[in-house]
Amino acid sequence: MSGRSHSHRPNRGLQAYAALFMVFLYGPILIIPLFSFVDALYVRFPIEALTFRWYGELWRREPVIDALGNSLYVAAIVSVVSTAIGVFAAKAIARNRVPGTGAIVTFMMLPLVVPGIIFAVAILIVLNRMGVALSLYTVMAGHLVVCLPFAIWSLLPRFEGFDPSMEEASGDLGENGWWTFWRVTFPIMAPGIAASLLMTFTVSFDEFIMAFFLSGTQQTLPIFVWGQLRFPSQFPSILALSTLILAASFATVFLSLWIGRIGLPKAATGEIPK
Repeated sequence: MSGRSHSHRPNRGLQAYAALFMVFLYGPILIIPLFSFVDALYVRFPIEALTFRWYGELWRREPVIDALGNSLYVAAIVSVVSTAIGVFAAKAIARNRVPGTGAIVTFMMLPLVVPGIIFAVAILIVLNRMGVALSLYTVMAGHLVVCLPFAIWSLLPRFEGFDPSMEEASGDLGENGWWTFWRVTFPIMAPGIAASLLMTFTVSFDEFIMAFFLSGTQQTLPIFVWGQLRFPSQFPSILALSTLILAASFATVFLSLWIGRIGLPKAATGEIPK
C-alpha cells in the first residue's frame, strides 16, 4: 500500500525542471506582446505608457497587407496540396507493411530533423540549373518539402486505427474506389484532414528559411518582418505584427492538435483509460 502511494507521489524536482524549461523556452517570446504596447520607439524599463497605436498603423501600410496576402495565398495552397499527398502517403504506410517501410518513413520525415537551410540551398541550385525564375510558386515548392512530414504525422494515427473492412464492405455493395473514399474513408478521416490542413497552414505561413532563399520580388510576411528590422523607426510596428502572428499561430496549432484527437482511441492520444 505504501509502495503504491509512493509511486504516485509527484516528483518535485522534475516539476521544477519542467517549469524552468518552459520559462526559458517561452519567456523571451512572451515579452514581445508586452513590448508591442509600449508608447515609445525604444523599449526601456520602467515602462511609462501603453498604447494601441502600433496595431492601428499596421493596417494603414500597404506593404504589410501585400505581404500578408502573399503568405495566406502560399499557405493555403501548400496546406491543401501537402494534405492531399499526405492522405495517400499515410494510407500506404499504414496499409502496406512491406520490408523497408521504416526506412521510407524515416526518409519522409527527414525535413523535421535536417536543417532547413540545406534543403533550401539544394532546391535553389536545382531551380537555377533548370532556369526556373524565383516566385511565390518556388516558395510553395520549398514549403511543401517542409509541410509534408507534418501532414503525414497528423494523418497516420487515423489510418492506424482505421478498419479496412469498412472499405471492403463498401466495395462488396458495388461502390467503386472513388465513391468509397468520399462516402466511407473521408468522413472518418475528416478530423485528421482538418488537423493536417491547420498544422501545415501554420507551418507554411511562419516558414522563413525557404522563403528567404526561394522568393523573388514578392515577399511573404516573415521576409517582410526580417527586412523591416533594419529600420529602428519600424521596430514597434514589427513587434505588434509579431504579436499577432504569435497569437494566430498558437491558436491554430492548439486547434489542430485538439481536432486531430477527436475520435481517436485513448491509447493513440496518449491518455490513460479510466
